[in-house]
Order: sequence, then C-alpha cells, then structure tokens
Amino acid sequence: MGTHHLILGKTTDFLTGRTLADTHDERARQQIAKFLVNEKGYARSEILAGQQLHLELDGKTGMVVVDFIINQGQEAMMLILFRPGSIVSRRRTAVAAARIFAQKAIPFAAITNAEDAEILETSSGKVIGTGLESFFHKNDAGRIIENHQSMILPENRREKEKRILFAMEVLTKKECDDYTCQLQ
Repeated sequence: MGTHHLILGKTTDFLTGRTLADTHDERARQQIAKFLVNEKGYARSEILAGQQLHLELDGKTGMVVVDFIINQGQEAMMLILFRPGSIVSRRRTAVAAARIFAQKAIPFAAITNAEDAEILETSSGKVIGTGLESFFHKNDAGRIIENHQSMILPENRREKEKRILFAMEVLTKKECDDYTCQLQ
C-alpha cells in the first residue's frame, strides 16, 4: 500500500473475517461486499475478494488487485473493480482485467466507486447497466450467464489486453506511489 492512504486503524473483512487495515478505500470495499450479499443475494462464499493478477510485460512485472469476483456455480461470472473517482475512465481497465484474469474471459466486468457503477459485457466492452442497482441479483445470475458464451482470447489478443491493463493500472499506481505531497 502506498503512502497516500490514511490508515484509520483496523477493520474486519465482511466476507472472510480477516483483519485488514482500515482506510477510506477499504471502507468502500466493505460497503460493496455488504451490498452484494445483503441486497443482491450472493452468499459470501460466492464472492472472492482481493484477488491478485500478476502481469509480466517486456521484462517488467506488476500486480493488479481485482476487488471482487462473483462466481456462479463453478464459473466466474463477474469481475468487479473498485476505483475511487470517475468510473467512465476505468471501463477499459475492467474489461481488460476480465478478459485476461483466467484462461477463459469472465463474461461480465463492473467498475464502481461505491456510489455509482457500470456493468460491461466483456466480449463487446459495451455498457449494459448503470448504477449500483444494475448489478445482477443472485436469482437472475444463472439465467443471465446461460446466455453468454465464454470467450478464449488468442495469445496475441491477450498480450494487447495485458498491455492496456499494465499501462492503466501498474504504471499509474507506480506514478501515484512515487509522488509525495509536502505541506509548506
């Protein structure tokens, strides 16, 4: 974690019960997890949190943290990225992550700032829902996922998606972590 996060103490992860650093961003993630369970009907066991996606590109390495993956049965159905600020500027990042997270692309990607959200179809990159309420309810997830073919990208396309993700997440985070504000 970079030095630009204010640590407020410790908190307990809603999904796993683990102790985590309490930050403003972590509070938002906990709010999203509670929303998915309490409002959208997912079991805690159907949501994976804090998954790491390791990237290697041109001899450089980096890591992207995927905030949530919602599983439907044995298959990943949706990848969710929490990023503060504008969600529109993060659409392509979410789609790239969903396309390369596993061997088969995850059918849906979502970007949220915990106040708003966009749901995207991974294969086309099109926005199919806006607002937090557009997250699929557990009761509808099986039907929705049945109508979507899993996509396996050829290696050259995976490489392009990796480059997009590396530039938008790894390099941006490094720049942000390296920057230090000083009070005069």
